[in-house]
Formats: sequence, C-alpha cells, structure tokens
Amino acid sequence: MATVLHKGRSARRSIQSGVLWGVSILALLLVLFLVVDILWLVVVKGAAGLHVTTFSTDTTGIAGGLQNAILGTLQLILFSALIAGPIGILGGAYMALFAGARSARILRFVSDVMAGVPSIVIGYFGYTVMVEHWGWGFSSLAGAISLAMLTLPYIVRTTESSLRQVPKSYYEGALALGLSPTTALRTVLFRPALPGILTGMLLAVSIGLGETAPLIYTAGWSNFNPTMQLFKNPVGYLTYVVWTYLNEPYDAAHQLAYTAALLLVLLVLCLHIVVRVLQRQGTDPSQTRS
Repeated sequence: MATVLHKGRSARRSIQSGVLWGVSILALLLVLFLVVDILWLVVVKGAAGLHVTTFSTDTTGIAGGLQNAILGTLQLILFSALIAGPIGILGGAYMALFAGARSARILRFVSDVMAGVPSIVIGYFGYTVMVEHWGWGFSSLAGAISLAMLTLPYIVRTTESSLRQVPKSYYEGALALGLSPTTALRTVLFRPALPGILTGMLLAVSIGLGETAPLIYTAGWSNFNPTMQLFKNPVGYLTYVVWTYLNEPYDAAHQLAYTAALLLVLLVLCLHIVVRVLQRQGTDPSQTRS
C-alpha cells in the first residue's frame, strides 16, 4: 500500500514538474518572440535610413540627418557617466566597507527610493531647479545631471553588491601587510569586483540612452550640433527623434525615427562589447600585479 502511495505521489510530482517546465518554456518563447519581433522591425525599417547623409547632416524640421542627435546623445551620456560614475562607485564602496549597519540600511533605502522615482519627476525637478531657478536654461549640463540622478542608484547598488562578494578579510589582510588603504582598495577589492562594477555602469548608461522625459524638461532640443557651452544651449538627442517623429504624418519623419531607434540599439550593443573586453582585461591573470 505504501509503495502504491509513494508511486502516486511521485507521478503527481512528475506531472506538476512537467507542467511548470512547459509553462516556463512557453513564457520564454513568448518573450523571445516579442524581443525578436521588435528588433526585426527596428533593424529592417531603420537600416533603410542608414546613409552617409544620416551621419553628416543635421535634422531640419522633420527631415535631414541625425548628426546633431547622435553627437548630442554621446555628449549627454559621457557627461552623465562622468558625474554619476565616481559618485556611485565611491558611494557603493562606502556602503560595502565603511558604513555601519544602520547607515548602510538608510543609504540603501534612499538608493532604492531614488531608483523608483519616475524619470519624468526627475525631469520636472531638473526643470524647476536647474533650468528655471538657477537660470541654466535648456542645456547639456542640466540634461546630464538629470540622467546622472536617474542612473546613480544602479551604480551604487551594483558596486556595493560586487564589493561585498569579495571577502572583507582580503582588504584587512592587505592593510596588515603594509598596503595603503587606496592601494588595497584598488588592487585587492576593486580588481575582482571590476566585472560587476562595469556591468552596473553599463546598466546605468543603457538606462540613460533610453530616456526621453527628463531630457525634454532639461536638455530641450536643438537642430544644431552640440558645443562645449554647458549653459543656455539646448542639445539634440536620439530618443527625442524616436518619440516625436513617429507621431508625425510623414514618411520621412518615420524613417528618421526608426533609424534613430536602430542607432540606439547599436550603441547598446557596442557598450556590451566594450564592457566584455574590459572585463577580460580586468580578470586576466597576466594583467595582475604581483
């Protein structure tokens, strides 16, 4: 009797396991289908607009090229990474190594709250404070700071998580052997944690590449190439083209929007490749100092 009951339970568990596996596989296939369908649409329609003039001319109304939007996007992403990167990495290192348990919980809570703030709220805050109150006007610096505020929590949390995976005893042992705190952090902790930190930076940059709302309120829009004038100087960016030009009733505008979307996808792909190369260099034993 016990053997029959055991076989019955085993059969039910096998059926339940098979059903769960089947549902999981179907869900995975559905997600893959949607992703491939979107990418195929963007690639097919966007590739038709990849011409030399796309990269060599600026937008003129709802036509022209995308040179100003491409350069403006790169400028905004670079400035935001230069602002959020050092602050986020140092903040994550402080939370992982030096902050007390209570301080770390408070900082972690603040970081989670910042990560959950809608991007349009950050954009409106940037507009109210930087554009209006401080008198910066629509500018690349205001847009970059807004993107930095948006991406900072992800850099902080991934840095903290990556450093916590390295035993703290390594850092203490390095100090006991006479290494300075800076050298110990750089060689003993940051080197093995580098892949995770770079992944966090990639995630932050990818999020920044896809944002439109905070930039509309802070960076504005310009049909001209960006300059190094950081104040009262609007700048163009690719997400504005995607968001705005698709709503226009003209084929030329739709073509620019799909091409801009394709360029954003290619930029994210390039970032992944660069990070993979940096990860290999950071974990290559031949690059490690004795």
